[in-house]
Amino acid sequence: MILRDPVHGLVSFESAEEQIIEELLATAELQRLRRIRQLGFTSLAYPGADHTRFSHSLGAAHVMTRFVRRLRDLHHELPPDQRLDTQRAREALAAALLHDLGHGPFSHLFEAALPLAPSHETWTVRILLDSDTEVHKVLHEVDRELPARVADLVCGNHPIDYLARAVSGTFDVDRCDYLLRDAHFTGVGYGRFDLDWLLRSLRLGVAGDSGSAPPLAIDGPKGLPAIESFVLARLFMFQQVYFHKASRSSEWMLSRVLNRVRTLILDGNSLAAVPPALVDLAKRADTSLDAYLALDDMVLWECLRAWRHASDAILSELASRLFMRRLYKTYELYGSQTAPAWRDNAHSIVRDLAHNAGFDPDWHVGLDIAEDVPFNDADAAIVVLFPNGQVRAPSEVSVLLRRLSGESVDRVRLIFPPEIRAKVVESLDIIPVPGALS
Repeated sequence: MILRDPVHGLVSFESAEEQIIEELLATAELQRLRRIRQLGFTSLAYPGADHTRFSHSLGAAHVMTRFVRRLRDLHHELPPDQRLDTQRAREALAAALLHDLGHGPFSHLFEAALPLAPSHETWTVRILLDSDTEVHKVLHEVDRELPARVADLVCGNHPIDYLARAVSGTFDVDRCDYLLRDAHFTGVGYGRFDLDWLLRSLRLGVAGDSGSAPPLAIDGPKGLPAIESFVLARLFMFQQVYFHKASRSSEWMLSRVLNRVRTLILDGNSLAAVPPALVDLAKRADTSLDAYLALDDMVLWECLRAWRHASDAILSELASRLFMRRLYKTYELYGSQTAPAWRDNAHSIVRDLAHNAGFDPDWHVGLDIAEDVPFNDADAAIVVLFPNGQVRAPSEVSVLLRRLSGESVDRVRLIFPPEIRAKVVESLDIIPVPGALS
């Protein structure tokens, strides 16, 4: 199989062990990912960001083929029981392709809006292990133990640690694809990094005393720029794309919509166009696999279309605004303004302003706190290997990585209806900043 990909160019799956990719692509569960956007509502801020979990999954599988080839170049450094034979390579390829199988509508937004429901990782494992799914049948036909092994690998568990880290780790194939793909479709140039050099610089470190598989390593010092560019790309993507104010506002509005639907269902109200899975998730925080797999972006968009005409005024207003991209405004807090006392006081002021304007602050005002740690040396599971055999942690040999290790990217914003924006700015701009000179 040969495909054209806008990020990686020609993508091929032609070897015997790669044949499983073509078979899995034909399954209903994987085809469903064509109907789930990779970045949820980010296209409301970046119009080109309409790419799907399906294209990302293919990209991750392609990166895994390159990773496998690179590791096989290094096989002479490993004992036979730690090498990537055909079985292990097939597991890795399948896990890379199927790692996002359990995502709900609008990807991460759906599970963030329903935090008590199973995570997408849990749904992925359920799909892999359920004997009635097409994905399970394809894997089982190859090897009856393959569904369970792929499920373990998707969760980051494997006897060979470097293989587990390639599927679920700081520099895994998932991140290697989505950073480049998201940067490409959003048009954000500084989200790119040197994947070719990163893969070419990969090595294997020194195995532990127990005879366990060695950790992943990078050539030192020439491979350091590849790691640095990767970490900077991740940092910039969070700053400029993943935490964009329009994205965060729309995500918060969707969470309010779904929570309102849940509240109405639990109160015994009848709503139009509510999929069975949403009813189940509202009532018992779980649903059947069939019901869950019936959900996708198109289903939820049709729900939003119908909920615009709901008899409940709050649901109708929120759904209407989100459907037509009439997003709520944000007021970002900086520096010492993010201190709990100042932040909570500002939140209270905005709630009062919303109430005075006729809005229910419990549903129309939010405090959004977005945070992520782009790089943590302690969790990186990769070392720098120098020609003399010396092994060092990345932060020990890179000023940049030492400075960024453990540092959190934070954005704190108040979210509110646009009708009160002027009053919010007027009220909050005159509150003294904690620690400022009077």
